[in-house]
Amino acid sequence: MRRLAPPAVVGTIAALGSALLSAQAGTFVPRDHPAIQYSTRPTRDAVARLNERLGQGERQLSFDGSSGYLRSVLALLDISPASQTLVFSENSLQRAHIRKATPRAIYFNDTTAVGWTNGADSLEVAAQDATQGVVFYSLPQKPQAKPRFVRGAECLQCHLTAETSGVPGLFMTSVLPLSDNQHEYARGWAMDHRTPIEDRWGGWYVTGTQVPLRHLGNVPVLHVPRSYVRADVAPKLTTGSGAFDTGPYLTPHSDVVALMVLNHQLHTINVLTRLGWEARIAAHGMPAGSTASLPPHVRDLARDLVDYLLFVDEAPLPSPVAGASAFAREFSSKGPRDGRGRSLRALDLNRRLLRYSCSFMIYTDAFDALPAAAKNLVYERMWEVLSGKETNKAYARLSLADRRAIVEILRDTKKGLPEYFRAVTR
Repeated sequence: MRRLAPPAVVGTIAALGSALLSAQAGTFVPRDHPAIQYSTRPTRDAVARLNERLGQGERQLSFDGSSGYLRSVLALLDISPASQTLVFSENSLQRAHIRKATPRAIYFNDTTAVGWTNGADSLEVAAQDATQGVVFYSLPQKPQAKPRFVRGAECLQCHLTAETSGVPGLFMTSVLPLSDNQHEYARGWAMDHRTPIEDRWGGWYVTGTQVPLRHLGNVPVLHVPRSYVRADVAPKLTTGSGAFDTGPYLTPHSDVVALMVLNHQLHTINVLTRLGWEARIAAHGMPAGSTASLPPHVRDLARDLVDYLLFVDEAPLPSPVAGASAFAREFSSKGPRDGRGRSLRALDLNRRLLRYSCSFMIYTDAFDALPAAAKNLVYERMWEVLSGKETNKAYARLSLADRRAIVEILRDTKKGLPEYFRAVTR
């Protein structure tokens, strides 16, 4: 597992932001390229749309005691409180308020995440725009006559790195414990569904009725007696009530299923953005109607996206997983269903995250907004894999039954699916 300079020391990373971008310039997409204009082009993400409705008086935000605008914001952005996950590593602009006794809460849906820290002076919100990637906002946590979300760029110091695929994006970090030894530097890594469970969730609370025995959650990450030594069994928490005062939070959970879903979808968001941006830049300046093919690196990105959407490298679950909140039920109840009632949001949680190994993120506006040439590459590669034409052993985990079910569900539920997605026979 690759170790990296950890977001646990956010101040250090922020100070090194410019140097990091310069050193790794080859991995980054120029965000203000004429084809992108991230900083200046208007966005239509969920927060931008809500801001517009607030300005027109069509929606109102309500301030509610210590949680401030949190409940109202979640309701208006269609984000369930059951999605709550809790992180206590000090890796946020609001790190002064974050401790193991006062974790930061993250709430999310498929495109938008809200960060709330008890006592902080603002809510942090990140929303995926269909073409512009993730856009960052804050909302002051004080009663106002006309509250508005304010777009900012400060978050890009940590949210525009190699870990976000070189575009404005999101990532989750598993942080290892750090003692008071002044010569010791914190360590950690970004995690997604490819990360083994035993290497996930350092610096996070993990709750549920069934949680794998070995993971990195629920243990202190600062001022520990000694450096990291892997425990044989992680501390078990059904809820957070036994570990900290859950009273200020909307639920007592940092649900293991919510953590797994979030692990998956954040990297999907980043790769979708990267592919869209690279395709737009490649096409910039070409004559209208040009049929020139996309360059090899864009084709490689399309293949990477397909592998990730189809969970080709998903780390297997070492044991069944079950949360203790309503998240799994609520998550599975959403999304389109085929004629047999099947959905890409159906959870497995015994061997893997999803019952059908194709990401629900294929329904997002960001997927639909991919430039036509890039989307064609994605669909062509998906069909190569799902049809059985791809015989590399790396794809053997996708059984004939799996591939057949995925294609049948997509044919019933995915608007714009190419006609060549037919019955899978091999």
